[in-house]
Amino acid sequence: MQKVGITGGIGSGKSWVCNFFKILGVPVFYADIQSRMLLYDKSIKIQLKEVAGGEIFIGDEIDKKVFANVIFNNKEILIKTNRILHEGVKQKFIQWSKWQRRSPYGIIEAAVLFESESNFELDKIITVFAPEELRIERVIQREQTDRESIIMRMQHQLPEDEKIKKSDFVIYNDERNLLIPQILNIHKSLVQQSTI
Repeated sequence: MQKVGITGGIGSGKSWVCNFFKILGVPVFYADIQSRMLLYDKSIKIQLKEVAGGEIFIGDEIDKKVFANVIFNNKEILIKTNRILHEGVKQKFIQWSKWQRRSPYGIIEAAVLFESESNFELDKIITVFAPEELRIERVIQREQTDRESIIMRMQHQLPEDEKIKKSDFVIYNDERNLLIPQILNIHKSLVQQSTI
């Protein structure tokens, strides 16, 4: 099975694109969801407490708003946190991949695919692109959050043009290009490559 990564900046539409691949019968592993689930794992919480401090907790649970504020305002803590979470997600992806061998290819969706250097373990990369202002508007509507916090999160992601240069395919989700034909063309190409 080919391992295909899907990435893109916050608000680019990665999840929507992945849902369409699922409709086509392609198995999808959501790294960002798995990463959030790891925040409930006892051993991960112990490691994160050592790195980010006890103030990120309310009782035994991580306060996600405080946690985000701590990591996005301290680059060293962000790097250490990412190492912990990326290793945990990597192990889950390896286990998941073993169950997907009958599919010509499987997808891992991850916002920080390049930043975590997970791209080196994959066969192909797809970047979902949308202009920055459109992405900001989408996230404001989706999360009911403020513009400044979105921009702060964007600053910790690789710029879109860099992602595009490192990708095998690009899907333009800019409200000008039709999405479904782009996805179908990539799907056809990946299925053909898996049979060669």
